[in-house]
Amino acid sequence: MNSRFDSATLNAYSQDAARYSQQWLDQPPPNDLYALLETHLVPEGKTAEIGCGNGRDAAWLAAHGYDVTGFDAATGLLAEARRLHPHITFREASLPSLTEIDEDFDNVVCETVIMHLPAEAIPLAVDNLRRILRRNGMLYLSWRVTEEQDERLPDGRLYTAFEPSIVVDALVDCAVLLFEDGVSESSGKRVCRLIATKNIDES
Repeated sequence: MNSRFDSATLNAYSQDAARYSQQWLDQPPPNDLYALLETHLVPEGKTAEIGCGNGRDAAWLAAHGYDVTGFDAATGLLAEARRLHPHITFREASLPSLTEIDEDFDNVVCETVIMHLPAEAIPLAVDNLRRILRRNGMLYLSWRVTEEQDERLPDGRLYTAFEPSIVVDALVDCAVLLFEDGVSESSGKRVCRLIATKNIDES
């Protein structure tokens, strides 16, 4: 099983972080995402945002009372996040293994990240998102949908095509509370969004 993030994608985000950051800042706010988080996350809970990018969503979480730490594998994006939001803690960590994280959280948020992983690494990524989630905690997980076959953009970023069942089947100790397939208010792209709670004892 591939246990590394796609290197070309990581290099693209690291080397051109300021441009990607500005693109996200220029988009409309993702109010549909924030409504789901406000409805489902453990209020004021200890929260990990995995793949935090420039810290936009971590800042929203902090402003709404969550004890949030942002994690990303791209050092350039982490630098942008720390510059834009110096009051928030940002740390380096990489899917699918998340070996850098040894604590657990009431809430785990992973917004449009796993589609940058090779398909065979996605179950491992979901397993480690579960690992850092406390019992009765809430997981928000989303991915941009690519149909039929993987796509490699000119900038090097990988968008993997995969069936949602790959994700759902990996949530072996969780109950899925919500699954939706729609268009993001912010990016205008087709996105699958899932909310699950870890409510079954691991054997």
